[in-house]
Amino acid sequence: MTSPRPAREWLADAVLYQIYPQSFADSDGDGIGDFAGIEARLDHLAWLGVNTVWFNPCFASPFDDAGYDVSDYFSVAPRYGTNDDLARLTDAAGRRGIRVLLDLVAGHTSDRHPWFTASADDPADHRYIWAGPDRRPEGFVASPGARPGSYLPNFFESQPALNFGYGRTNPAEPWRQPVDAEGPRANRQALYDVMDHWLSLGLSGFRVDMAASLVKDDPGHAETVRLWRELRGRLDAGHPGAALLSEWGDPAVSVPAGFHADFFLQFGAEDDGLVLRSLWNNFAGTVSEQWEPRAPYFDAGGQGSPQTFLDGWRRATEIMGDAGFISLPTANHDFSRLACGPRTAEQLPAAFAFQLTWPTLPAIYYGDEIGMRYVPGLPDREGSRLGPRYNRAGSRTPMQWDDSPNAGFSTAPAEALYLPVDPAPDRPTVAAQRADTGSLLHLVRRLIALRKETPGLGTAGSTEVLHAGYPLVHVRGGRYLVVINPRREPAETDAPADTATPLEASGVTVRGGRVHADGFGYGIFRL
Repeated sequence: MTSPRPAREWLADAVLYQIYPQSFADSDGDGIGDFAGIEARLDHLAWLGVNTVWFNPCFASPFDDAGYDVSDYFSVAPRYGTNDDLARLTDAAGRRGIRVLLDLVAGHTSDRHPWFTASADDPADHRYIWAGPDRRPEGFVASPGARPGSYLPNFFESQPALNFGYGRTNPAEPWRQPVDAEGPRANRQALYDVMDHWLSLGLSGFRVDMAASLVKDDPGHAETVRLWRELRGRLDAGHPGAALLSEWGDPAVSVPAGFHADFFLQFGAEDDGLVLRSLWNNFAGTVSEQWEPRAPYFDAGGQGSPQTFLDGWRRATEIMGDAGFISLPTANHDFSRLACGPRTAEQLPAAFAFQLTWPTLPAIYYGDEIGMRYVPGLPDREGSRLGPRYNRAGSRTPMQWDDSPNAGFSTAPAEALYLPVDPAPDRPTVAAQRADTGSLLHLVRRLIALRKETPGLGTAGSTEVLHAGYPLVHVRGGRYLVVINPRREPAETDAPADTATPLEASGVTVRGGRVHADGFGYGIFRL
């Protein structure tokens, strides 16, 4: 869906939805989701009110890291379909008012990409970061080809880092090439060529994987910022309607660097993602050993605080100004779902009421709209396990459409599925919740509609926090009172008016200048 509207203009109204293509819908019965399956389910997204989707990487890949190891940037992975299938899906989405973003793995390729196999045999090629045979620096991997020496991977050994240069060079370390050397210049051009190719075919933009990591040893990200500003300038000239979203996790840096938006993530910035984790992370599901255990604000025991989030959001927005947006996700493919560990279904409505009325871009991870849970105890799948308590597979299980075999995801035998379906007998499904107007799914739909109908609840509306505790009370757009109580126990505080008109509320009253919120209550009111 191409649009003459500048990206910043249409993004202001975006409701994002992340699709992990392996697990959304399987049309051909091979146990792996695909483009045709997504196309067949677009009406669900249109009914929900989503207007922008982004797919995890769908380029050709050996899938050592679930597609974040690209072997061809100009062809899609056969397991998802063909380039024509993606074009047809994009067109079908556009007819429903839904834009499609692709996930661009910018900093590295697969070790089976033709660029790398050629580079591994050619000492004159500098598309990757190579050290000579006399010394193997820490973290480098021995050359697999005729070229002597070693290369730098970004993450797994099968993900050689593309050479965008170093912020600091050193004659004693010749692999530290400057950013204007031949190899880095070629890679910047290649990166633009990839984006230009897909945008010319009707895609609406990209979410850029690990966008902060391109230039190595780059104090203050100075050269990385320069790189992205250059690319943003070229995109604005050639594709002004195209959006660039970053996986950086530090909007105060990434948006001034040229991105239209960045996500609060479970990592990033000086606090290593604490802004997001302070809301949702209850130390079940994906747990990094370096994270300090602390109760999140959305904690039934009421032991958390919204202050860490509020401070981080204020700091970022003050620095960004009106240059771009922050996106607040419910979860993602690398982080636990909202429904994780001890968090129960009755706690989820308040979380969505907060996310869909806060002045960030809401990003819904597939299945969260029905309360799909993080499934523990799964095996490693395509590099999903990052640590003893960090297995991303639990957030990547098949979408739960109905109560047919495999929850309607696939007709394949259960043992052939990409990942097992949640085995819980009471697992939520789209079909069951569509039939129940009191369900989480219907609430999410109503909240999205309310956000769209009420500019004061969107990205441009003002935000005045009146009480930063239990409950969280704030006024949006000068006239919409939002009350969120994520804890089990009731909570009260002062209200800015004697009464207010409920627009969407459960368990919250405004009376006599006081707000009363039942446990897990939420409310959006007109003052």
